[in-house]
Amino acid sequence: MFNRLFYREKGLFLQSFHPATVLVYLLVLLILSLIYDHPLYLLALFLLLALLIREVDGLDAWEGFLKAGVFLMLVVMMVNPLVIRAGKTIIWHGPAVPFLGKLDISMEAIYFGAASSLRLLVIISIFCLYNLMINPDRVLNLFSRVAGKSVLVITLATRLFPTMVRDLQRIREVQQLRGVDFDTGSLWQRAKKYSGLYNVLLLSSLEDAMEIAESMQARAFGSGRRSVYSRNILRPRDLFCLGGSLLALSAAVWGLRYGYGRYSFYPEADFLIKDGTTLAVLFIVLFYLSVPLILSKGWKHCRFLKSKI
Repeated sequence: MFNRLFYREKGLFLQSFHPATVLVYLLVLLILSLIYDHPLYLLALFLLLALLIREVDGLDAWEGFLKAGVFLMLVVMMVNPLVIRAGKTIIWHGPAVPFLGKLDISMEAIYFGAASSLRLLVIISIFCLYNLMINPDRVLNLFSRVAGKSVLVITLATRLFPTMVRDLQRIREVQQLRGVDFDTGSLWQRAKKYSGLYNVLLLSSLEDAMEIAESMQARAFGSGRRSVYSRNILRPRDLFCLGGSLLALSAAVWGLRYGYGRYSFYPEADFLIKDGTTLAVLFIVLFYLSVPLILSKGWKHCRFLKSKI
């Protein structure tokens, strides 16, 4: 009850869905990001995720995920042309390197590396949206009847990285208030400053682990069969979102069956848009995936819709 009131006051409609609905929706997004090869389709998924993250007021959190993603993206784009030489359009003839042979960089290899990097950004954004849309405790409560201990481990693992990032930022701000400047000094001096920062983070993480263990012991965790209580109910918004997710997955599978969503990079890159059906299938999949976004906008601006969903 408190969660629903909190989300209504804050206007965070997307975070009021049933946990099962969110998991199904994000699973569909993850499946599509893995089965699609077409750069245009991957770009469309990335833009949709950007709108969803903006709707849940998570752009600041997404920035941290993107920094790591862009770094990996650059690594993939640099390494891929050096190890794959199946492209037909050679843009640079390099020297012969022992064990690797002649380094010939093709346009198709760079293109494939960029598409793979975009897929990586989409997957990272999906996990970011997962952390923003659903509370790990609600996931634990959802599966606690079946595998409580296993889900507890997964939940703690998914909370580890965001918690450490938040604690690191808090510790850094405290150190800066005490006069520590992390941007000045030699490389060795800055390394010493950051080593102290990470030492505090390690101690803080150990203290948090002890508090979690004490809390579990106080609640007699593992001493017997766990009782379960949940007030999560399926509402019309959940049914609309589940229907949109399944229809999007069905449309995507139908399109892939006829080659829409697939893309050939080698030996020569295919056309981005072969015909109008390519855009039609993409529009249909995006429309069904945009159901939560459409409902969120309607919930904010339409009183009738707000009272029904």
